[in-house]
Amino acid sequence: MRTRSILTIAGTVAALSLAVAVPASADGAVLTTGSAGGTAVAVGDTLTASLASGTTATLYSSATSTSGISCSASTFTASVTDNPAASGTATESVTGQTFGSCTSNVTGVTGVSSITVNNLPYTNAVASGGALTVTPASGSTIQTTVKLTTLLGSITCVYQAPSLTGTTDNSDNSVNFSNQAFTKSSGSILCPSAGYFTAKYAPVTDSGASVFVN
Repeated sequence: MRTRSILTIAGTVAALSLAVAVPASADGAVLTTGSAGGTAVAVGDTLTASLASGTTATLYSSATSTSGISCSASTFTASVTDNPAASGTATESVTGQTFGSCTSNVTGVTGVSSITVNNLPYTNAVASGGALTVTPASGSTIQTTVKLTTLLGSITCVYQAPSLTGTTDNSDNSVNFSNQAFTKSSGSILCPSAGYFTAKYAPVTDSGASVFVN
């Protein structure tokens, strides 16, 4: 009887020790739907977002300028490639990004014909806590081609960046980019000499359900 009691106590202590060793958040994923700590987003799911209501995406000539291009419509699409337990880093493959309803206040520019994001897909790494980094494939670059109409005809401006950084916010399920620097790799003198990208996308959704970062 004494031996059995000792074994029972030992087993209970071992079980409690195991429970303490495994944090309560261990089963939670970095990306969830429904709420923070909610249902894990499945690998292979497609996440989408448009510009937050009342905002624009801008590509200005400097971090403090208001001269450049402004778009009242933009969307992105990304496929989840890894969604580990919270405290890890989730990854996504950004397969599409569009811009529309764009205007320019650059002197000599009369309109924006198109903005095309090149070299997709990009990898989006979302760290637990909300920081994110967008990178191109090895040997490639993040690139955007802007076609403008001017007083002298149509011109093409190409802008490049090695990577982009941003943040997420669970209060409105948003992804935010602020003054992300692009350099002009080619284009007319009428093209802005640089591009600083700012945009807020919200809400980010998975089949209509808002996505949270844990």
